[in-house]
Amino acid sequence: MKFKKFKFIKVKSTNDTAIRIIKNLNYRHGMIISEIQTGGKGQYGKKWISHRGNLFISFFYEIKNIKLSLSSLTKNNCLLVKKLLANYYKKNILYKKPNDLLIQKKKISGILQETITIFDKRFLIVGIGINLIKSPKIKNYPTTNLYELIKKYINKIEVENKLKLIFEQNLTKLYKSNTKLNNL
Repeated sequence: MKFKKFKFIKVKSTNDTAIRIIKNLNYRHGMIISEIQTGGKGQYGKKWISHRGNLFISFFYEIKNIKLSLSSLTKNNCLLVKKLLANYYKKNILYKKPNDLLIQKKKISGILQETITIFDKRFLIVGIGINLIKSPKIKNYPTTNLYELIKKYINKIEVENKLKLIFEQNLTKLYKSNTKLNNL
């Protein structure tokens, strides 16, 4: 299953943009990418601090044939981002419930999932922030970035494309496994 890419220079939130595209353009799955995010969202209404050069992506897809719980999908999506990061950082990357990835006890990535229903179709929006070149300063919450860890700039478009491929392969597996279950 291929995600259609929607690239923007500046958005308020990639998740909000995904919701607008679902409502107005009738796409069933896609990927929102933005250079700048002015109102990124975090868990429990917190703000995701978005520094230019870091990665801001939201995937969206219909979940009618996916039988996993939202918490299982959250863990699964965190593990997909961990798989991506392991391409660049070879040491320990920890998954911290419900939606963070940590390296050396510092946050490098967060995921915010939202579900919406449009015209009786249920969609999952998976917002992903990855600190590639700059770490936000968060009181009492240490953060890090890939550049700081590996002392090398990473090609952002390469990261986007690798993450897109990982999510496409995973979504294809989820639909196939549920199709098999439904045919038993």
